[in-house]
Amino acid sequence: MRVHVLLFDAGTDSEGIHSLEIAGRTVVLLFENIDDAERYAGLLEAQDFPVPTVEALDREDVDLFCREAGYEARVIESGFVPSNDEERLFMAPPQINRDVSNWKDDTVSDDGVVEQQGVEPARQGLETEPESNPELDELRRRLEGLL
Repeated sequence: MRVHVLLFDAGTDSEGIHSLEIAGRTVVLLFENIDDAERYAGLLEAQDFPVPTVEALDREDVDLFCREAGYEARVIESGFVPSNDEERLFMAPPQINRDVSNWKDDTVSDDGVVEQQGVEPARQGLETEPESNPELDELRRRLEGLL
């Protein structure tokens, strides 16, 4: 089975895969539908994130990569409808992201652990409750209604 992932600097030595930090877990999204992956990539770009490339990869290869890296692979099936706050992050990225301005400066130790140099994570995921903004909440409801 082929899945679609979001890669940064695809095909280079500094290639990176998009992931979410949720309650202490690193989650890699595996999109079944390419349109869903491209929509998510567009949402990241709209947040001034580096522009990701949507790549189709064999699911077994991505699962193996995630297991070896200590990541959780999460398949987003076609027609996926979120049922809780955590799953809503699989449809639209969090509004507060990790600073990725120098993500290429990370080094990998001999045991495969990524050591970040000078990168402080922003508040992210579901660990803190974001402030409510009625206008954004309404927009979010309308976007979710489109799905």
